[in-house]
Parts: sequence; structure tokens; C-alpha cells
Amino acid sequence: MTEIDAKIDALIPAWLSLPDIAEMLGVEVTRVRQLVKEGQLIAVRRGEDKALQVPADFIGEGKVIKGLVGTLTTLRDKGFTDEAMLEWLFTSDSTLPGTPTQALRENRGTEVKRRAQVLVA
Repeated sequence: MTEIDAKIDALIPAWLSLPDIAEMLGVEVTRVRQLVKEGQLIAVRRGEDKALQVPADFIGEGKVIKGLVGTLTTLRDKGFTDEAMLEWLFTSDSTLPGTPTQALRENRGTEVKRRAQVLVA
């Protein structure tokens, strides 16, 4: 849960507050905070009020997108920081094509995980 730089912020098209995510998932805000604490979501401080926010693309159809948790775990195990993970997840990869997050949203998690496993932080 860190502040992010403008480069990362520019890569991510939309953000959601923790209460917004709680409403979308049909859970309490404390559960969303737990997901962040457990590393199942990445939340960063943004905006003038420095409120915790999560990339909107991480949530789809009332749940965390399939494959995201495993991908975050793989990247974290490789030594990636939250910022580095966000940069990788939202940077276009011509071999996918698109961004890893787009691939996860399109149920192409195996391809994303394969690429994550060979990365070096």
C-alpha cells in the first residue's frame, strides 16, 4: 500500500475506491481491506485525499478477475514491488498481445502466468 508515481498512474485507465469494490463484490469494506492485506489485490494511495484505490480492471463480474491472485503471488515471489507489479500488469506486451491485465480479463491467465514465471525483478 504505497503511493505511486505518475508513470504508473498514467498506465492505469481507471481506479476504484475500497468502498466501491466492496459494493461490487457484495462484501464489507473490511473484507476488501483483508484482500489487500493478503496480497490478493494491490491498493495504492492516490488523489488529494490519499485514499486507497485499486485498478478498476482487477474487478470483473462481481469478483476479482480470474488468475490475478496467482499472478500477483508469482510476481511477489520473484521480488516485485507493488509498483513494479502494476507497471508490468498494465504495460502492453506484443507477445500476448495487449497488457497482462487485458489477457487475464479475457481468460488467458495461463499465458500471463507463463510470462510472469520467467521474469526477473
